[in-house]
Amino acid sequence: MTNARRDFRDEELLADVIARLIGDVRHVAVGNASPIPATAALLARERGRGRPYVSLLGSPKNTFWTDGARELFDCAGQGRIDVFFLSGGQIDGTGNVNLVSTGDYEHPKVRFPGSFGSAYLYYVVPKVILFRIEHSRRTLVPRVDFISAPGASEQNVYRPGRPIALVTNRCLFSFAAGRFTLTSVHPGHTIDEVIEHTGFDFERPAAVPETPAPSPDTLKHLRETVAPQLAEVYPQFAAQVFGVGQAALAC
Repeated sequence: MTNARRDFRDEELLADVIARLIGDVRHVAVGNASPIPATAALLARERGRGRPYVSLLGSPKNTFWTDGARELFDCAGQGRIDVFFLSGGQIDGTGNVNLVSTGDYEHPKVRFPGSFGSAYLYYVVPKVILFRIEHSRRTLVPRVDFISAPGASEQNVYRPGRPIALVTNRCLFSFAAGRFTLTSVHPGHTIDEVIEHTGFDFERPAAVPETPAPSPDTLKHLRETVAPQLAEVYPQFAAQVFGVGQAALAC
C-alpha cells in the first residue's frame, strides 16, 4: 500500500467509504453512539443536495420523530427506512452480530450493552451496513458466542433486510451469499494485516485495490458543512476530529 502523504483523518476516510455505500436512497437512519455513520449520512445528503433524508436519533434538527427509538422502529417496519447501521461486540463471517455477551451465557466473561432493536432492524431495513472500528480477532470472530442479530435467515422467512457490507478501520468487506469478500484495503494497511487480524474466513479477488482517499471536494464538505451539523449530536467527536465547537466544549 502507498506511503504517500495523507491530508485526511481515518474518520474522514471511513465516512467517505460509508457514504458511497449508502448510494441513492430515500431515507437513512442512524442510531445512538454512531458518530462515523452519522458523518457519512450527512455527507451523503450534502452530495445529493438534500437527498437522502437523514434521521439522527437524538437530533431535533435532523429527524421528524417525536417519540425516539419507538418511532424509528415503527418507521422501519413500514418500509420507510432504506439504510441503517449496526455494530457489535462480535461479528462473524456469516454476518451474525453479538451485542449480548461472550463466554457461557449464564456466566459471561464480558457483558455487552444489549440487543435493543438490532435484530428487528436487521430484518426490515433493506441495506444494513455493519461497522466495527476495532478490526481484531477479538471482534471479528469465526462464530459469535451469542447471536443477537442473525446475518441470514431460512428461505421461508420473509426478510427484506440484509447486511451489504462491513466497514472497519483496516478495510472494506462486501457481503453476498452469506459470506464476506474483501473489497478494498484502506491506505496505510495491507492484505496480510487484514488476514492476520480477521478471525473468520473471507473471499478475496486476485488483486485487492486500495480504498480511494477522500477527494478535496469531499474533505471540504466534511469540514465546512457536515462537521457543524454533526456537533449538535456529537460535540466531542466534532471537536476532536474537525475542531468544531472546541471553545464551547471548554466552557
